[in-house]
Amino acid sequence: MGGQEEEFVAKAFRENWIAPLGPNLNGFESDLENYIGNDKHIAVLSSGTAAIHLALVQLGVSEGDEVICQSFTFCGSANPIMYQGASPVFVDSEPSTWNICPKALETAILDRLDKGKTPKAIIPVHLYGMPYLIEEVAAVAAKYNIPIIEDAAESLGSTYKSQKCGSFGDFAALSFNGNKIITTSGGGALVCKSQPTKKRAVFYSTQARDDAPHYQHSEIGFNYRMSNVSAGIGRGQMLVLEKHVALRREMHQFYQEIFAKIDGITVLTEPSEDYFSNHWLTAILVNPSKTQGIDREQMRLHLETYNIESRPLWKPMHLQPVFADRPYYGTNVAEELFENGLCLPSGSNLEDPDRKRIKSAILELFKK
Repeated sequence: MGGQEEEFVAKAFRENWIAPLGPNLNGFESDLENYIGNDKHIAVLSSGTAAIHLALVQLGVSEGDEVICQSFTFCGSANPIMYQGASPVFVDSEPSTWNICPKALETAILDRLDKGKTPKAIIPVHLYGMPYLIEEVAAVAAKYNIPIIEDAAESLGSTYKSQKCGSFGDFAALSFNGNKIITTSGGGALVCKSQPTKKRAVFYSTQARDDAPHYQHSEIGFNYRMSNVSAGIGRGQMLVLEKHVALRREMHQFYQEIFAKIDGITVLTEPSEDYFSNHWLTAILVNPSKTQGIDREQMRLHLETYNIESRPLWKPMHLQPVFADRPYYGTNVAEELFENGLCLPSGSNLEDPDRKRIKSAILELFKK
């Protein structure tokens, strides 16, 4: 917390704006629109997953349709496809950003077209804050006239060629979950291209109530709107967003300096100066053939003995039991990332004593 969140929340209580409407909601949306730029319009919601769902709804995705989704991601990218009765088609990653592979994406599209299925949308992800290959993916999407739902849940503050992530797709989803760069406790937002599209998102997120003096519903809606109280937390968090990004990037630099002297460890970093990652999480790959046999899991368990939490990378969606029968296109890049990758402590609230303890534990392991 930055300190001013309580002031916005207290104001909501003083003025009795507790429901999912009010000055904080409007202010938070305005703050985000000014930050993302590019004439985007933003509706704040209960989660990033809700944002992806409402994007699918507005694109007309329905039962029997197919949506292409990056396999190497959190389930929140893929689950909303199922909410609509549609089927996810999973695509592998490429090794430079760990995100959706444009070549495998085009292979998937061509094969689905050959099978008589035109994908209704593509969901690429800026994983761990690293922008995906934006121009290459956009070129494939444009070639086949398929809209992009940009999953920017982990990438608020990241840019590609100085343009903010969350501003590239036909729609984009942001997340303000408790572990993100900024938080509203829980929450998210849908980034839209136009004011009418945003208005439609708000309509769906408030149970699709028709414009009538009584409660009338001509369409199915959802209870997805953020509360004015949560939005107050978000307004306070926006004041420290750039500070939080800087702190995450400092943690990334901290790990780069440690692992520069250790063979067999690769730190996920920007492939060129066009990319600027918020480094929401610093993630590494461990190559046991160069670390004297130390693998990802040994490292995780070693850190755990010092009460230092680390986690494996996302398990690809095509390997998840719930999606085991869904189509997958690519090779084994995502599988190898999951097998060999580890997310390290990266929080904005880590201090020098924490870093000292982390460094000591890492060096102890690799000196064995």
